[in-house]
Amino acid sequence: MGGRGAAVEAPRRSRGWTLTTLALCAALTLTACNGEDGGTDAAGTPSGASPAGPGTSPTGTTSPAGTPTPPAGAGPSASAVSAKPTAPATAKATPAGKPKSPAPTCDHKMPISPDEIAVNRYTPEGGFHSLIVKHGNWGCGAPDSDGAPFETVGKETFIPIRDDAKITAVTPIVESTENKPITLDALIEWLVAHPNQGLVFRYHLGGTGAIDTLDQVFTP
Repeated sequence: MGGRGAAVEAPRRSRGWTLTTLALCAALTLTACNGEDGGTDAAGTPSGASPAGPGTSPTGTTSPAGTPTPPAGAGPSASAVSAKPTAPATAKATPAGKPKSPAPTCDHKMPISPDEIAVNRYTPEGGFHSLIVKHGNWGCGAPDSDGAPFETVGKETFIPIRDDAKITAVTPIVESTENKPITLDALIEWLVAHPNQGLVFRYHLGGTGAIDTLDQVFTP
């Protein structure tokens, strides 16, 4: 009887030890699992989370909250921006100026013509035929004019003309731009009908001091 009681006691002690060991292992296992599966530390921070606040990059640089930091190499480089082609400058066209009219090349101080006169009228005073004339010289014509004007100077004067003087005329006395011979009577008739026209004639004085040659100068 005594030997059997000892055999029964031994299994009971062994079963109690086993239960204690299992409980300790279970506690250790639970603690280990909680540490690996993202438990919280003493400060209440989830395991594996960075202690840094929001807006802090992993490298320690701070950017505004909610603004993502672009990764390195993103966006165009400074050299690429500076190399952007620019539109060529457009040169302003300068309008060409209007050409000026050429300045007259003649001299206003030309001397009085020695053999040209402007004939204004006719007079028979003194018993002989005389032309009432004015002396002058050729001025400078305007760029758009057909020719230079005959500019008279001084007062009117009388020059006698011979009855047989050789006379030629052009327009408007005759219908021609080339000199045509006319008589003294034809010239006098025209001067009486058209006084003070100032038609220009080239003349020559004979030995008696009277005009023996008279040729009208064509002026356009």
